[in-house]
Amino acid sequence: MKLYYAPGACSVGIHVLLEEIGAPYEAVLVNLREGAQFKPEFTGVNPKSKVPTLERDDGSVLTEYPAIAYWLAARFPTARLMPSGMDAQARALECTDYCVATMHMQGFSRMFRPANFAPSESDHEAVKARGEEIFAKGLGLMDKALDGKEWLVGTYSFADSALFYVSFWWNARLGKALPGNVAAHYARMNARPAVQRTLKAEGLV
Repeated sequence: MKLYYAPGACSVGIHVLLEEIGAPYEAVLVNLREGAQFKPEFTGVNPKSKVPTLERDDGSVLTEYPAIAYWLAARFPTARLMPSGMDAQARALECTDYCVATMHMQGFSRMFRPANFAPSESDHEAVKARGEEIFAKGLGLMDKALDGKEWLVGTYSFADSALFYVSFWWNARLGKALPGNVAAHYARMNARPAVQRTLKAEGLV
């Protein structure tokens, strides 16, 4: 397998899952700041110009965080990343999609790319504020989801990697405090050897 990633991007969560699995893979850095995602070398692999991108052993390519995370959990059952039972699996997808589609794409994207949401620079601060509001609401919902539990669906699953990456952005990148249950979850994630190896490999520690 081959993971196309950018250090500290949302792909860090998929990187963690690959480390949890322990199967051979190659990590290929895509320099987003230099626009490598728009160059033919990468668009030939993923014309969406985004990470994470996973090239599987048969040469086929899988894109989009929830799809990659779900496939890895299903493909490597011994890693125990797929929760048991249809309801728990649906809940894991629910949490993953919310972290990616709402907290990341609607919240964090507004904070860091306000021009994508409002062409007028005079509106950018309002856009950023709205993004922070969306993100903070999401943290509150994830905090409630963790009530009485160490992991989002009770047992450790692929969904926890998604909450990890948005928590990493909020805490490590922005220096903002996480709510209690999410902070405890983030600490548990940081204690996992797979997370530690990933952060070291991406130069984030």
